Amino acid sequence: MENKTETKKVSLFKMVSFTVCGIVVLDTFVAPAALGASSITIWLLTALLFFIPYGLINAELGAAYPEDGGIYAWVKRAYGDFQASLVSWFYWVNVAFWMPAVFIAFSTWFSMAFAPDMNIWVSAMLAIAMCWVIVFIGIRGVDLSITVTNIAAVLKVAVLLVFGLLGVVYGVKNGFANDFSLSSFALSFNFDTIAFSSAIVYNLLGFELISSIASEIEDPGKNIPKMTVLAGILIAALYVIGTFGVLAAIPAESIDPLDGFFYALKELCTVFGGAQDIVFKAIILVGLFTLVSNMISWTLGGVEVLDEAEFTKKTKLLGHRHPKYDTPDYSYILMGVISTILIAMNFVLSGSANDAFWTILSFSFLVFFLPYLWLFPTVVKLRNTDVDTPRPYKIPLGKFGLYFSSIIGFLFIAGGIILLFVTGEGWDPLYHLTLIIGTGITTIFGIGLYRKSLK
Repeated sequence: MENKTETKKVSLFKMVSFTVCGIVVLDTFVAPAALGASSITIWLLTALLFFIPYGLINAELGAAYPEDGGIYAWVKRAYGDFQASLVSWFYWVNVAFWMPAVFIAFSTWFSMAFAPDMNIWVSAMLAIAMCWVIVFIGIRGVDLSITVTNIAAVLKVAVLLVFGLLGVVYGVKNGFANDFSLSSFALSFNFDTIAFSSAIVYNLLGFELISSIASEIEDPGKNIPKMTVLAGILIAALYVIGTFGVLAAIPAESIDPLDGFFYALKELCTVFGGAQDIVFKAIILVGLFTLVSNMISWTLGGVEVLDEAEFTKKTKLLGHRHPKYDTPDYSYILMGVISTILIAMNFVLSGSANDAFWTILSFSFLVFFLPYLWLFPTVVKLRNTDVDTPRPYKIPLGKFGLYFSSIIGFLFIAGGIILLFVTGEGWDPLYHLTLIIGTGITTIFGIGLYRKSLK
């Protein structure tokens, strides 16, 4: 980025905190628990086969190329500015379309915990207001975003550790809601197992976020690989602990994929007897704060990645910078506008029209996966073509480790994209055409912005 304001270097602790804050999400990790104890096995296998190779790739690229823009800078070196610009565009669009879902969950949890009779319009305004809080924090710059995510990461770790501990106490006191015998951890290799492994991959993405501000990282050559190891272990452990907590309290067949964390926590807090309501509300408040912090991480990453793309610097809207904070303020504001429109759609429309809103968000999941189709081949391309760049860290096991990590990561992402089209209910014109046409329009619009910048 140009003319950055002076900021303190981001330490290893802050890097780990930022990454944990960005990857660990309380509102979407619950769905795989519907498979029972075997979901813990799926988490562990997916961490082994996908999360570790994915982390190693980010460690090598981040250490070798500590440039602002992260994934954009890497893809640009490998495949040129055009393809890298598309990657940065997809990255930004995903965040803009995903933010409404996070704050609708925020508004829903707040309402259920503190104001069950809240007017629907108040709920809508709360969700919209939170989007603009994110915009404000983003415009203020990296320092504020990093500070908030540091606090949130500590709180997330605390919440999920307490969640797991309560699961043990609940099980001892009331009996576990699910079978935890050794045989219950065995996998059934069916469509549900594959589908939920894809959902787990979705919950594990985000290692590259910190590299979007690489110039502000303290000793990136050493600290990015260290961060990958520390954050990776912590994230995998937290997700397994969280899944155990859910399964301790809620029968697998009764788990709500959207609000499962909320209901599981409410049930777990019954171990506190008369104090359960106070404890539950206190933890939910912390949980709500972590939802906000998630969006701070991703909006910072999405905007910084797009901001490094050459075509945005020649676009009046996306290239505009705040006169005081020197941040791409219009890029944040445009995110806020898109999120506001989508939230309004959700609360204004009903029935099948409301389904359209959630279909649009499914489209955002597809767009979210797309940049990673470039990430995994990029590490191979750069290792083979850019042999002169020093690599403080390399994926272990030589060429085998390199190709294995790249291929298996790519296959997981490609599989996740394919599974978005497999609903189990056949062809749904609203759903499938939105995914196809929405992705097409997004791609064409991104290409149009890029070509316009060349004139």
